Amino acid sequence: MAHVVLVLVETVNDYLPLLEREGFELILAPTPSSRAEAIAEHGARINAVLTRGPLGLYAEEIADMPSLLIICVIGAGYEHVDLQAASNRGVVVTNGAGANASSVADHAMALLLSLVRGIPQADAGIRRGEWNKLRQPSLAGKRMGILGLGAVGMAIAKRAANGFDMSISYHTRQERHDMHYTYCKNVIELASSVDFLIVATPGGSETRHLVDTAALYALGRNGYLINIARASVVDTQALIDALAKGKIAGAGLDVFDDEPEVPDALKLLGNVVMTPHMGGQSPEAAEGTVQMVVNNLLAFFAGQPVLTPVRLPEPQ
Repeated sequence: MAHVVLVLVETVNDYLPLLEREGFELILAPTPSSRAEAIAEHGARINAVLTRGPLGLYAEEIADMPSLLIICVIGAGYEHVDLQAASNRGVVVTNGAGANASSVADHAMALLLSLVRGIPQADAGIRRGEWNKLRQPSLAGKRMGILGLGAVGMAIAKRAANGFDMSISYHTRQERHDMHYTYCKNVIELASSVDFLIVATPGGSETRHLVDTAALYALGRNGYLINIARASVVDTQALIDALAKGKIAGAGLDVFDDEPEVPDALKLLGNVVMTPHMGGQSPEAAEGTVQMVVNNLLAFFAGQPVLTPVRLPEPQ
C-alpha cells in the first residue's frame, strides 16, 4: 500500500513527480480551505505531511491525523510546526536545511548590491527620462556581519569573502571552530563592527527580535541590513523607525511579519529594497528541496535514520 503524503506547499508542483515516481500517493491542499477539507476527509490515511515553516502544522491538525508518522518541512525554518505536539505523538520532523542555500545566498547578495548601489532608484530615474549618476558606496573590502552561520550563512560568507574581498564576522549561539571568521559574542557586538548586517538565522521564539532598536543603532547611519531569514528576527517597528530617522542607511527585505501583507510605512521609504519572499525560489532549489523530502521519506519508511532531523522537545 502506498504511503499517503499531504502536500501543503504551493511552490514545488513541477517537482512533485519525484515523489510520485517513488510510489507515494499525494493529496494536494495548498489553500487553507483545501487543507481543512483534506484533513477532514483523508486524515485517517495520511502518513506524511509536506509543509513550509510559515504554513506550519498545528497540534489540532496532528491530532486529526492518527496515522501521521513524519512531517517534512521544505526549507530550514519550521517556526509554525508544533514540535511539542509532534514529539508527544512520536512523529518525526525533518527540514530542508541547505537545499536552497545557494539560491538564498544569491538573493541576499542581489538585495545587498541593489540596495547599496542604488539600482532601483537609478532604474526608476532612467524610466522617468532622468540621467542622475548616483554616487553610491562600493562593496569591495567592506565588513560583513552574518547573524546565523548555517548553510545559508556560510554560502553568503563565501560569496562576500571570495567575490568582494569582505571581512566576515558572525554571531551564533555557539562559536564555530571550523573556520577563520571572526566570532562576536552577541548581536550588538556584531552590528557595531560591520558595514552590512545579514540576518540568516532561523525564526521562532528563541530568535524573536534579536535585531532590535539597540542593534540597529549599533549598526549605525552608514550600515545596511539584509533579512533573507524570517521577519520575526527583526523588530519591524524598530526597523521602520531607524530607517525613517536615518539611524541606518538602508534595508533589503525578503521576509515580512504578515505575508503577503507589507506595512505601508515600509513601502513609503526610499531606502528599502523589498522582494516577496522569493530568496529560496529557483528551479534548482525547488528540485533540491523536493529531492531531500524524497530521500528523507525513503529513509524513514525503510527504517533508517532520516537525513535532516529536527530536534524535538521531550514528550509531555
